[in-house]
Amino acid sequence: MLLQLSGIWKEYQIDEQVVFTALKDINLTIDEGEFTAIVGPSGSGKSTLMHLIGLLDHPSRGKIKIRNKDITILNDDEISTLRSEFVGFVFQSFNLINKLTVLENILIPTIYARKKLDYNPEEKAKYLIERFGLQGKENSYPNKISGGQQQRVAMARALIMDPKLILADEPTGNLDTKSGNEIMKLLKELNKTDRRTIVIVTHEADIATQTNRLIKMVDGQIVKI
Repeated sequence: MLLQLSGIWKEYQIDEQVVFTALKDINLTIDEGEFTAIVGPSGSGKSTLMHLIGLLDHPSRGKIKIRNKDITILNDDEISTLRSEFVGFVFQSFNLINKLTVLENILIPTIYARKKLDYNPEEKAKYLIERFGLQGKENSYPNKISGGQQQRVAMARALIMDPKLILADEPTGNLDTKSGNEIMKLLKELNKTDRRTIVIVTHEADIATQTNRLIKMVDGQIVKI
């Protein structure tokens, strides 16, 4: 077991009064090496669930365990350190910095690393650049390359810290069909060849069906696993 959510609720309050419940009693286990999609309509709670899985937010109630360690008792600094080592993010909008080159964007997580790295970050970044077919783009800026290339840069950045989990939020949402298929091919390869655990949040049925497990959400609850 890589990740376990038990009895998770996420509520939003004003003056101690609950005004909205985004998640209701979520119980979910994700094992190492899974390739999973979280789907659901707008407002279903899938984005909130993604934020909790990615350690970007805290639940109102319940426990989150990573490899059987309860992380809901950790303070913000401990959570931040764990997040930087545990999860790599791939976003729909790429979230690259246009003033930095492709190589510099990939290296960003290593600059803020809270532990001593046992590898040469630049060598690893160059390996990822080659693996993802970005040779010759090292010194290019994000706004000078295609959307598909930008997403591959984002994937390289997500992998630079060797995380246990890749969390991809609508990774093909801003791409044409050809580029989207290329990104899905890379994600499948990372799962099958590298045994990387991958969770995709998507509203696209054709993307979701390419994974090995479907988690469907409606009104803040999981209705199908």
